[in-house]
Parts: sequence; C-alpha cells; structure tokens
Amino acid sequence: MAEAAGSREPPVAAGRAPPDAAHRAEEEQPEAASLDAAGRRRERRSGVSAVGPAERFPGGTLAPDPDACLLEAAKATPRRSSIIKDPSNQKCGRKKTVSFSSMPSEKKISSASDCISFMQAGCELKKVRPNSRIYNRFFTLDPDLQALRWEPSKKDLEKAKLDISAIKEIRLGKNTETFRNNGLADQISEDCALSVIHGENYESLDLVANSADVANIWVSGLRYLVSRSKQPLDLMESSHNTPRFAWLKTVFEAADVDGNGIMLEDTSVELIKKLNPTLKESKIRLKFKEIQKSKEKLTTRVTKEEFCEAFSELCTRPEVYFLLVQISKNKEYLDANDLMLFLEAEQGVTHITEEMCLDIIRRYELSQEGRLKGFLAIDGFTQYLLSPECDIFDPEHKKIVQDMTQPLSHYYINASHNTYLIEDQLRGPADINGYVRALKMSCRSIELDVCDGPDNEPIICNRNNMTSPLAFRNVIEVINKLAFFASEYPLILCLGNHCSVQQQKVMVQHMKRIFGSKLYTEAPLSSEVYLPSPEKLKMKIIVKGKKLPCDQDILEGEVTDEDEEAEISRRLSEDFSREPKLIWLCRELSDLVSLCKSVQYKDFETSMKSQNYWEMCSFSEAEASRIANEYPEDFVNYNKKFLSRVYPSAMRIDSSNLNPQDFWNCGCQIVAMNYQTPGPMMDLHTGWFLQNGGCGYVLRPSVMRDEVSYFSANTKGIVPGVSPQVLHVKIISGQNFPKPKGACAKGDVIDPYVCIEIHGIPADCTEQRTKTVQQNSDNPIFDESFEFQINLPELAMIRFVVLDDDYIGDEFIGQYTIPLECLQPGYRHIPLRSFVGDIMEHVTLFVHIAITNRSGGGKAQKRSLSVRIGKKAREYTMLRNTGLKTIDDIFKLAVHPLREATDMRENMQNAMVSVKELCGLPPIASLKQCILTLSSRLVSGDNTPSVTLCMKDAFPYLEPLGTMPDVQKKVLAAYDLMIQESRVLIETADITHDKIVQCQKAGMEFHEELHNLGTKEGLKGRKLSKAIESFAWNITVLKGQGDLLKNAKSEALENMKQIQLACLSCGLSKAGSGQADAKAKRCLEAIQEKESGDENGRL
Repeated sequence: MAEAAGSREPPVAAGRAPPDAAHRAEEEQPEAASLDAAGRRRERRSGVSAVGPAERFPGGTLAPDPDACLLEAAKATPRRSSIIKDPSNQKCGRKKTVSFSSMPSEKKISSASDCISFMQAGCELKKVRPNSRIYNRFFTLDPDLQALRWEPSKKDLEKAKLDISAIKEIRLGKNTETFRNNGLADQISEDCALSVIHGENYESLDLVANSADVANIWVSGLRYLVSRSKQPLDLMESSHNTPRFAWLKTVFEAADVDGNGIMLEDTSVELIKKLNPTLKESKIRLKFKEIQKSKEKLTTRVTKEEFCEAFSELCTRPEVYFLLVQISKNKEYLDANDLMLFLEAEQGVTHITEEMCLDIIRRYELSQEGRLKGFLAIDGFTQYLLSPECDIFDPEHKKIVQDMTQPLSHYYINASHNTYLIEDQLRGPADINGYVRALKMSCRSIELDVCDGPDNEPIICNRNNMTSPLAFRNVIEVINKLAFFASEYPLILCLGNHCSVQQQKVMVQHMKRIFGSKLYTEAPLSSEVYLPSPEKLKMKIIVKGKKLPCDQDILEGEVTDEDEEAEISRRLSEDFSREPKLIWLCRELSDLVSLCKSVQYKDFETSMKSQNYWEMCSFSEAEASRIANEYPEDFVNYNKKFLSRVYPSAMRIDSSNLNPQDFWNCGCQIVAMNYQTPGPMMDLHTGWFLQNGGCGYVLRPSVMRDEVSYFSANTKGIVPGVSPQVLHVKIISGQNFPKPKGACAKGDVIDPYVCIEIHGIPADCTEQRTKTVQQNSDNPIFDESFEFQINLPELAMIRFVVLDDDYIGDEFIGQYTIPLECLQPGYRHIPLRSFVGDIMEHVTLFVHIAITNRSGGGKAQKRSLSVRIGKKAREYTMLRNTGLKTIDDIFKLAVHPLREATDMRENMQNAMVSVKELCGLPPIASLKQCILTLSSRLVSGDNTPSVTLCMKDAFPYLEPLGTMPDVQKKVLAAYDLMIQESRVLIETADITHDKIVQCQKAGMEFHEELHNLGTKEGLKGRKLSKAIESFAWNITVLKGQGDLLKNAKSEALENMKQIQLACLSCGLSKAGSGQADAKAKRCLEAIQEKESGDENGRL
C-alpha cells in the first residue's frame, strides 16, 4: 500500500499516535480547513446531490458565536411538545437545523450499484487526525473500484490513496482511538462518523460525512467492495440480477395478460399500490413521468424494466437497505443464519433457532423463490420490521408479569375522575359512554356522583348541568356488564353520595341485586396491618365512601361530606366557608363500605398513629402538591400502608388534567384523570397503564414499598441502592406522517421533527429533539442519536412526539408513550397515536433502542454496561451516621464489603468496555457482537482459526495457535482480563453478598427499638427523625447493593454462556477435535447448572 492513510489503532488508553511526516506535509498546506471554518469550506460538486451543506450536519458548527448560539437555542425550543417543567434539565444550545438529505426529488439509494456510483462521483468528507485537527478532503472511488483517493494533497497522486485490498474493516460511528481522543469529538455526530481500518497494524482513516445518509453510503459501498475484493468486479451483481428484480418480473408478467412486456400506466399504478398501499397515486404517476422523461418517451405505457425501476425507487427505504446490507455481510438479502445473528445480537431475542428464522422468512418474504430457498430480500425484510413482531412494546408486558399478591396499597391504580362526563365539568352533560370508555380502558377506580331523582330513583348527573341525568340503576347495570371486561382485578366505586336517606336505601337495593356476590362487603380484620392483594380481590367490586361508627348501634347518622363538585361553587361564592358540610348516611349504605372508608387527612403524624389500614384519604391537586413539596419522604412512607386518592383542582373547569407523574413519584396510588380530555397528561396516564397486561394495576418500585427504605419524591440524583441505566435512542426515520389537523398555512407540505421526552423522578425529567426535515412526510430521515441517564428506571417513561415545524406554531402530528421497562431493544417501529389516542394506520417512527448500565442488572435481553469508570474516580454509595453508636458499629462492618462489591462490578464492566473498544464497537454492543467481530479477524480465508476456545474450569479462554500480530495480542489480552474479572466476580460474589446481607439483618433487628435507642442517646425531635431517616437510607443501600451484586453475578454467568456459544458458532473451536467440542458442550452445561443452582441457592 502506497500510503498510511490514517492513524494507527493503538491499545486502550495508549495515548495519541503522532502523525507521520507525510501526513504532516499534507496537512500543513493552506487549503486545509478545520471544522471551525466549516462555513468557508471548498465547494465541490458530487455526482449525486444527497449531500447537505457542511454547516448543517448533525452536531452543528464548531466554536459558534455565544450570542448566536443562545438565540438559536431560544428558537429551537419546541412550542407544543414539552411538558417538562424543570429548566435545569433541558439541553441548551440545540440548533433548530434543517436536513436536506433524502429529499423527495432526489434519487434514493436502493442497491449496491447506487452506492458505488455515488462514491465514484465523489463528495467532500472531513478527515480527522489524532492531533485534534480536522481537514476537508474530496474523496472518490477509482473507476476500476480498486482504490480510494482524496485531494487536495501535496503527495503524489499515487500516494494519496488507499487500496481496497488493504482495508480490513469499515466502522460506522466514533469507534477508534482517534475519535475517542480528539478534542472536538463531542461536537461530531456519532451517525456521521466512519472509520476505514487498513493494513496489518490496523491503522485507521477517520472521516466525518456531512450527513448520516452519506456516511451510510460510504460504509455500505466500501463493505460491499471489501467483501468481494477476491472476486471479479463486473458491477458485480447488477440490479437486474437480484432476487428482488426476479420477483418483480414475475409480478409484472402475472399482470401482463397480453404477454407483450408492456402495460398501461393505470394498471402499473394499481399494481404498485396493491404491493405498497401506503403510496399515494400522484407520487407513483410522477415517478413514471420522471422515468419516461429521462428516456425521452412520450407514451404512457410502462415496460417491465420501468415498472421495476419505479417500484425500487418508490418502495426502497434507504435506512432499511443499509441495515440489510450490514447484517447480511454485504449481500442484498438475508439467509437464515444472517437473520438468526441479527435477532440474537441486535434484537435481544433469546433461544432462537434456524427453523424459527426459516418460518419468519416463509411468512414475510414476498417472492416464491425466496420462500423456497430460505432468503429474505429487502421488501420482505421491510415487511418484517413493520410487523407486530418488531413492535417497540415488549410482548411479555402484554401479559400479567408482576407479583399481584402484594397489598393493594403497593400498586398504582388506573383511575378516572368524573367518569360520567364526556365534556368539560362545568357544562358537560352526564353520559353513559363515559363509563363504557373508562371500563374498556381497564380503569379500576370510577366515580359516581349520585343525587335524588324523580320517582324515588337515584340519578347520576353533573350538578352544574342537570339537563341529562342518568338513572343510577342503568349505570350500575353497565358497570356490572363491563366491570371485568378488560381486567379481572378489583374495581373501586368512588361513591359521591348526595342523596336522601330514602334514596340511599334504593341505591343499596340496586347494588346488591345487580352486583350480587361481586360486591365486597367483608369486614376488615383488625389482626391484619395491610390491605388484601389484587389477587385475593379478583372479580370483586369495592365501594369507597363514608361509614358510620361501628361502635354505635344506629340506623342513620351524620357524617362529613367530601363534595368535590360543590367546591367550585364554594370557591366562587362570596361567603366561602371552610367548615365541613354534614350529610345523613343510612346504615345499609354504610355497611357496603369495607376496605375503602373515606376519612379526612389532618397530618402524617396523626395518620401514622391512628389511621386504620382500610381507611383512605382523598387529596385535592393543590393539597397533594403542597404535601409532596414539603414532606416528600413522609408522603412516600404514608403510601406504603394507606391508599391515597388525588383528584384534579376544582378550578380546572375545562376538565384539563394534572400531571400524574408528580403524584406517582410520591407513591399515590389513585390519581384520578379526566378521560374525556386528551393531551400530554392523558398520554402519560394511558402509556403507563399499558404495562402488566393492561390490567389497571402496576406494582410500585420496591424502594417505595419496603417497610424500611428511604426514597424522596424530589430526589435530584441517584436513588440509593438503584443502578442508574443509560437509555440510547437513535431516531432513524418516519413513515407516512399525516398533515396536522387544522393546519392550512403550508398546504400539504410538512416539516417534521421528533421530540423525545423522559418522564420520571425530577432527576430523570428531560427532553431532546431532532433536526427538522424539510418538506418530507413520506419517509423523512433523521438519523440522530441521543443518550439519557435514568436514575429510577421503574418509574421512567419515554414519550416520542412528532411535530410539524412552523414559525406560527409547531403543530402536533403524533405521539407514543411507553414505560421504560416495556421497551424492546434493537431496531423497532413505533406506531404513532393521534391527539385523541387512536393508533394511526401506517404512521410509524423507525428507531434503534439500547439500554445499558454501569453496574449490571436489568433485563437479560437488554445488554448491560455503558461507561468505564477509573478506580480513582470511582464513586461509592456511602452509608450515613445515625448517631446511635450500637447501630453505627453494625453498619461500619458493611463499608468494606460494599466497596468490594462495587469494585468487582465496575472492574468487570471496565474490562468489557476495553474489549468492545478494541473490537471497534460502541458500548451498547453485545459480547456476542464482539465475538463475531473478533472471529472475522481470527479466522483465515480457508476457515482456519488462529485461536482456539479452551475451557478452563468452565470459563471460555481463547488460546493462540502460533504467532500473532501485536494488534491481535492486545485484543486477546483485553479479552483474558475480561474473563478473569468475570471469574473473580462469579467466584467471590456469594461471600461478599453474605456479608452485606448479614449487616442488613443485624441492623433490622434494631428497627423496632429505634425510638427507645434514640431517647437513651438523648435524641429528640428533628435529630431523632434524622437518625431514623439515616437508618432507612442505610438499609436501602445494603439491600440495593446486595441486589446489584446478585444481578451482576447472573449477568456474568450469562455472558460466559453467550461467549462460549458464539465461539462455537463462529468456528473458533475447529482446531480441536470432536472430543474437544464435546468437552466444550459439557462446560456449557456446567455453566447452566451453576447458574440455575445459584438462582435456587443463596443468591
């Protein structure tokens, strides 16, 4: 090779390699321009105009003017998307940029030949050097496809090139030492970066494209050339010889009844619409006109070749094509093995078999040839990615997956406010459809405001609008019919009783007759301390309301009235009085109330001393907000035992909704929502209760349930005992965005962008947005990646909002809200919902999702690990001093085991990151992907491996066979360190875990004596409360860190198993005999037995 085209890829943390003299000579010439002068870049024309201006590539220009940056940040703030309140969590300086890539009028990339044609025409790329300098260069591919060239350069033309035969790998993203160490790397978009690894020393040519589209073209084209470098290149497989073209020919011939090889344009349009119903007829006709004009034809008849060309250009999604080429090892179709590796390594699917992959191919491949031969071409692969099998929502969570035997107070409960309304609460009439809608949406707490009606029949009505009352009997019959239509778990009836004693008795008769045995009236047991579980209360209807004293033998009596409706009138009237109103209650209605007796809240001290577990308080929005701000920890502790109901402010006369997340963070179970009012708040509510089978009950995080635990709803940082996770989201593209309803200023044109909102505890709430794609609703390409740290994953939700960028006001297009726990990893399509919550047909977002963390844990299929932390900078979760010597002495014994546990987890994770970096993979990659990448380096062309899998004590080591280059030795050394750190964790986790658990148990023995010990130590008031709070903090830390260590060991065992399976499937054990393979399989069984044994043992 004539030139060392880039920097050498050194081992991890090896520092920056100095540029060679030849490179310095090239880079010192005047034409070289670094990124901060992007606005003055050389203007070069490329062959295909898919390249946007340099100043528009994601990441923006470098070294911008501060005032201009602030102005752009202000302009970029989404006007109709955000429901995040805390400005400290917002990402500032995000430009409201416009993408000009993938414009409708441009020719789309739909084959390898398109990529190569683009590369031969050339385009400008930025060349990144280890010295933190960046240069504009014009890159082209030689006409004979043998070399990559760039200019300007002072070198000889024969030296400013890179031979295709010298290329080892092509990496997409910032996955080399040059990118990792470059001072400007943070301002370079991950999706625009690519590296060409070449030479025996694995040097890197690091480049930045002007858009993600262009980066994908170069990566796909170069990979295609490298994979065929040992074959004659005739451009190679022309698009007319692909499986797709063969299928399209059969489709055309079947429709060509005359057999003349031509058909009417109308027939061709109908045929393409039949194959792809999402296409507009006008767009298809325009494409035929473009093709015919390019050939200077005047006829409206369509040939077979024109039909195939039109279909390919209209129906090929470039982003899906690039993905297919990547995972098929540069073919234009997937075989069963390609699909299996994609599902395992990328999509997180476990226990996949070849037969399962063949079944997918048979169901989604459109051509008969593909179904028979077992391959999936671009159109079948697109159909598969759009299918429910690739939905973003984890199908496991469409079933009941949570423990339903916990007390009722440990669950969030789907609740409705003023259920009888379908309009606003001031003028809206009562409507039976309010109950139908709520019950079909798995609402488990509904409201009935009952008043005296004519003919001694109670009615349900809006007392601000008495024009259309509902007969109480009819409502009860509808409730009885639909109570368990969507969920078999208990339904709570919040009874607003405004009836006379006479009509109260009629209510009781109706409920007993219609509900029958479903009505739960068993008296609560005083021996219990918690409410029964949803499992125990299955198919039961529970009445919430006022109750007469049980110790008084009276038939009727006065009780305080909780009249939420009257609050509006009282607030608006001049003689507003705070004195509670009294109403008469009959014994029969009182006896129907069992587990949900309404009582008035005074303060937490009184409640914790005297409130019974079957009693519950209702809080107005304003009161609950005040308590949540002033006493966040007490509110959480209160809700561990008692049910809390929060209802919207009486001043929301338009029936707008409160933010339920604010009260879920405090543990409030029943947050009543106005179902009739769509919008962001209702989106959060609906999205949250999609989980756990949509049964209307969601188990709260353990830190909010455990009797002794510390959690504050206002926490601004890491939650003790919980491992933060990192959510990686790549917004790739959109499909078939409709024009916003009511928008008329821009005609049919829309300029979409995507806003990603994170909702949860205050530390997690944030939002980011993509660039705006101009004038593209059919398939806008965004190609932007984002990262979010999530401190309490169990309470987090992600909301994707698509908006139309307009200076008058950004218009809503669609949204989708999903709990973090329900996300599936990998490439997924998101079905967008309309403003009122309906799924919009064929309207989707295409994304890539990965969830990683620093300390293990999480779901097995969602890969772990993201950040490498050095030991000196490592942060340990600290225990707090309680001021009680006996207890502090016990907790001191846990300090060393806690540090050991953290070190073991972090050391394993750091070793894994090192392996991924040396493999040229991002932190979100799986270990299986690492082995696949390694195998391509370690297995020669004749399938002879240079290493062999060697199982030592059931751990998968790799032993070299003969001499190896230094680069490969470094990778193997990092791999050995990863196995060694995993082994240390697996073999010592039990001992450390036991020490932590013993300290936790010893501390818990003093739980009941805390007040007495504090009194003896002279603590009282605030100091005593602080001691109790510190005790709860320490117990939470010990339990959480023990769980994290347990999860880390399970993860390490799973990693060892996956590494061994990957080595076997990649041929890294071929040097051994069949006897060696049998031994490896026995070791795999040993790992599985060890894993299952640990699950059933102490861990």
